[in-house]
Amino acid sequence: MANKKIGGLGEIALRVNDLDASQAFYAEKIGLELMRRFETSAFFKIADGFAGHTQILALFDRAGSDNTDNYHPPSQSHTTIDHIAFTIDLADFYSEQERLEAAGVPTRTSIHTWVQWRSLYVNDPDGNTVEFVCLDPSIPKTG
Repeated sequence: MANKKIGGLGEIALRVNDLDASQAFYAEKIGLELMRRFETSAFFKIADGFAGHTQILALFDRAGSDNTDNYHPPSQSHTTIDHIAFTIDLADFYSEQERLEAAGVPTRTSIHTWVQWRSLYVNDPDGNTVEFVCLDPSIPKTG
């Protein structure tokens, strides 16, 4: 049963090996707005969000000393994150692909017929897959 009280995704947090390189990638290549940079973390705005909580991407330096509330990050070999995805408008799909490739970021694409989604994929400096996804009603829907 779906939780009807959840209004959206609040944040995604990634541990990164080089905070400066990752901050530059998400600001300059992906185009996210930096909300605040701390010594061992950086916070980017994704969207306005829900109930006053901005949707954010948080980057935490793996080597940083930010160990609040006795938090111990998961081992890289045990993390289960596969990728993160940003929703874009279909009208922006090809221009985003061109913009990223012109910025030296290799892209790859895929079509997901069961939901009529068109996806564009890139990798961040740590090798995480970042997806740009949009609905494309011209894709014949299957299964």
